[in-house]
Amino acid sequence: MSEFNGATLLITGGTGSFGSTVLKHFLTSDIGEIRIFSRDEKKQDDMRHDLQARYPEHAGKVQFYIGDVRDPRSVADAMPGVDYIFHAAALKQVPSCEFFPMQAVKTNVEGTDNVLHAAIDAGVKRVVCLSTDKAAYPINAMGISKAMMEHVIYANARVAAERGGTVICCTRYGNVMCSRGSVIPLFIDQIRAGAPITITNPAMTRFLMNLDEAVDLVRFAFNHANPGDLFIQKADASTIGDLAKGVQKLFGDTGTNIIGTRHGEKLYETLMTREERLRSEDMGHYFRVAADNRDLNYDKFFVKGQVMTEAEESYTSHNTTLLDVDGVVNKILTTDYVREALGK
Repeated sequence: MSEFNGATLLITGGTGSFGSTVLKHFLTSDIGEIRIFSRDEKKQDDMRHDLQARYPEHAGKVQFYIGDVRDPRSVADAMPGVDYIFHAAALKQVPSCEFFPMQAVKTNVEGTDNVLHAAIDAGVKRVVCLSTDKAAYPINAMGISKAMMEHVIYANARVAAERGGTVICCTRYGNVMCSRGSVIPLFIDQIRAGAPITITNPAMTRFLMNLDEAVDLVRFAFNHANPGDLFIQKADASTIGDLAKGVQKLFGDTGTNIIGTRHGEKLYETLMTREERLRSEDMGHYFRVAADNRDLNYDKFFVKGQVMTEAEESYTSHNTTLLDVDGVVNKILTTDYVREALGK
């Protein structure tokens, strides 16, 4: 991990599932300092005490900053001396964003712009921003806010590149299993309560990745990014019905209850659009989507335009590798949450 040797890393939204996993990967490394930036003092205090109890010799590397990405001053106050940023702060739950869309805009769009402006002004070397599959062909407020967030990222990346400074890139991934507000912990709680699992639509498909894979994607982006690049992991998927059966196979079958789709839900998720696929590069386990480097001078396209505008298909949870029930079981057993819940 030589690229982080002695460096200072800032994680926005650092008390969330992603931030906790980053700490697991980086805390005992040769990194100099990790700054946790978030607005939840209780989660910060819990994290601080947990680190002191479990990693007493390394806990001093972690510094905590109370603030909100919506507040430019608090963001700027956390920047001095920062080398790298993982920007994970966001409103992520689809239903809550449907009912409070402007809150999603303030955090996901304006908050990201605040972080990137502060990073550029402070001379931060690299910023990796976290986005979601719901930003591709968005149909709900959360996805729309994340799609707009991505355009804010690309615009700031272009400006920073022109100045020869901060390298800004983006990652996009599907459902992170057992992250805050995700469905597997809900299924487990329902089974333990003896209640049937609630399923929105058994035929609905979703990408499946664990938190370690999310961190690996961010590290890959960190190491390979050009300004404005978007990185996507090739991911397995399953139907919601098979996901429920996989959880029941491990924790017990208490039956199922079909409740119908929630506000703003898609039948399947898209990680890479047809338009993006045209300018994508297959890097083995990942795709890199290069930034659209056209400028505002569209006059030249009146004479000679770009004929091909989209590939034949997008990359979705319907056309990726679909896991069967046994495959789902093996996949969810890669998460610490499920293994701990089983006592393993």
